[in-house]
Amino acid sequence: MKNFIIVLMLLLSACTQSTEEVSKSSKTSLQEWSAQWITTKDKLPEKNAWLAFRKDFEISDLASPMLKIAVDSKYWLWVNGEMVIREGGLKRGPTPTGTYYDEVDLTGKLKEGDNSMAVLVWYFGKDGFTHKSSGKAGLLAEIINGDQLVLGTDSTWKAKAHTAFIAESAPPQPNYRLPESNIVFDARKELEGWTKEKYESTDWSEAQVIGKAEAEPWGELVKRSIPFWKDFGLKAYENTMTFPVQAKGDTLKMVLPYNAQVTPYLKVNAPEGKRIVMLTDHYKGGSEYNMRAEYITKEGVQEYESPGWINGHTMYYVIPEGVEVLDLKYRETGYDTEFVGSFECNDPFLNELWEKSLRTLYVTMRDNYMDCPDRERAQWWGDEVLESGEAFYALDRKSDLLVRKGILELMNWQREDGTIFSPLPAGNWSSELPGQMLASVGYFGFWNYYWHTGDKETIATVYEPVKRYLGVWNTNENGVVDVRQGGWLWGDWGQNRDIPIILNTQYYLALEGFKNMAQVLNKTSDVDSISQLMATYKPAFNRAFWKGDHYRSDDYKGETDDRSQGLAVVAGLVDEDKYEAIYKVLQDEQHGSPYMEKYVLEALFQMGYPEFALQRMKERFDKMVNHPTITTLWEGWGIGAEGYGGGTTNHAWSGGGLTLLSQYVAGVYPTSAGYETFHVRPQLGGLKEVKCIVPSIKGDIKVSINKSEEYTLEVSIPENTEATFFLPEGYTNWKLGDQEVDLQEVENTITLQPGSYKLVGV
Repeated sequence: MKNFIIVLMLLLSACTQSTEEVSKSSKTSLQEWSAQWITTKDKLPEKNAWLAFRKDFEISDLASPMLKIAVDSKYWLWVNGEMVIREGGLKRGPTPTGTYYDEVDLTGKLKEGDNSMAVLVWYFGKDGFTHKSSGKAGLLAEIINGDQLVLGTDSTWKAKAHTAFIAESAPPQPNYRLPESNIVFDARKELEGWTKEKYESTDWSEAQVIGKAEAEPWGELVKRSIPFWKDFGLKAYENTMTFPVQAKGDTLKMVLPYNAQVTPYLKVNAPEGKRIVMLTDHYKGGSEYNMRAEYITKEGVQEYESPGWINGHTMYYVIPEGVEVLDLKYRETGYDTEFVGSFECNDPFLNELWEKSLRTLYVTMRDNYMDCPDRERAQWWGDEVLESGEAFYALDRKSDLLVRKGILELMNWQREDGTIFSPLPAGNWSSELPGQMLASVGYFGFWNYYWHTGDKETIATVYEPVKRYLGVWNTNENGVVDVRQGGWLWGDWGQNRDIPIILNTQYYLALEGFKNMAQVLNKTSDVDSISQLMATYKPAFNRAFWKGDHYRSDDYKGETDDRSQGLAVVAGLVDEDKYEAIYKVLQDEQHGSPYMEKYVLEALFQMGYPEFALQRMKERFDKMVNHPTITTLWEGWGIGAEGYGGGTTNHAWSGGGLTLLSQYVAGVYPTSAGYETFHVRPQLGGLKEVKCIVPSIKGDIKVSINKSEEYTLEVSIPENTEATFFLPEGYTNWKLGDQEVDLQEVENTITLQPGSYKLVGV
């Protein structure tokens, strides 16, 4: 009961910090806004409404014009006839009551004298796993030049329901997890030329003012903290097709280079009233209907690009008879980051696994990290823990902003009772998955973000909310944590889940992450309390669950759970004298999903079994990596009915191998926050050649290893950091350049300052 008292004290001392305080660092002062929320006077559908706004105005001073703009839910912006933003806005819900706004630099977009601005707004009008609807379509925008208000939304703007977008498509509709609807555009009702610089809008009504900036239902306004989307431009499909094509009720199958977020484009010559359907091979990804696009033709030659993105490997155009197809293209968009990390070795399978992991990671990034880009696009935090870990080794540091956004959202949505849940933002989900929530706030979640970035401010912002969440967990008379049902006691997909051990190991990892946060923030009393709890917790855990040759909870009757053994190791709950027994279990048992497999493989590396870790990695991921056409990794070990949870084929939680290959095989890992220092400690596991680039916050770390009769290690160390190298056993004569290395002096490690080096051992 001693542990229970400590946890109870932790709960009682927790700050009751409000949602407003948690997100303070990302809010704007609401008093800064002069504009008002506006909408159209036209009757709008309850959901899937499209609104057109326009304003002609004059400006004389062009020093530093900045547009601030907020909508529910998405917008497209034209200034003087030029598209400036393609799909702006973020899905609603930085807090349970708030709305995101964008800042758009208009330098070079405006001119002295007459100017025009046109805004297309897509109002989802329904909740989803990624969006909490305000319940009211609207636009809020103002241009600030220096400290002067140039323009703000008010009743002088023109507004109109966009007549070409049809709110209700024929069934099937996208599944309930998605706030987006099918997009149907009837070109016969198009507002011709309304986005151009000069346009006569005399038949448009004046906008209706519906509230001040801070008014409900849009709530507090939080500045967008991630980049606008990267636009790869319109491109031809991979398969060659000779245009024009005279359709005869055909379905044209157009191949994309890989699984991507795309908007389909067409150019046709057609009579009016022909319906063209556009969807991908992922239209029913995850066993649920997702989004599709439709276009109804007008008379003559016409072009159209559907504004809402969908994803897949193949785009299908269902073309009715009588339509002449002049061209088909696609536009890829996505999170604005670069693929700057890399991993190569002499095993093609592992190279392909790393590359497929990267492709899966990228297609699951946009407004938030998501589980999959088709069925739900939702920010499940168990997935985000793995995705963020992959990003540190594969992407540039702009990707860190997406992790930070997710961290703040998760804790901004904390409930009065201290519990947290995901996915969010959400309007139709509220169930806590206890294991995923412990993972999010723990060592591999929030702490891993800080360890790679050094972002102390974010850790300080969420510290007290994390403390409150840990306070909802209690230890029992055996000194281990009680199983909390939460909203969904999931644990993992698959069979043979030993839930008590899964939760206890993740709880201990959460304690480790929180203790580290407390140390960084000099929270001495919390460090002492958690250290005391952890000191008693480890022996209590082993008394409760160790059965002589494996871990098992008393009431669990299934086969030995491999994921539980792996989690116990990576949590630091296993002493070395148990490693051989755990190793034997992991040779015999395979029950966890690809989500939990990352921790099983990591345990093998930590225990010193890299060769078997790579062998198991290849066995487990064989079908995914060797699939000839699918460029991404799957939710389960099979597809569809052979998978889990609907069986999507683009789930970045399966990409943990990317992290492990860079962190353990190449051996690169920070040894202090923000890569102030790092080590290179390769575990080749039978490989002979490894090359790796790690895009750390200090700069690119480059490692090249060649193992034969000689062991050659070449490395580039960026500025403002230093590296410690672990020299492998079995090589006695080492040279650093032309200088011999005294092994007794360095004790099989050598620390080097920024620069490029070559170490050779014989």
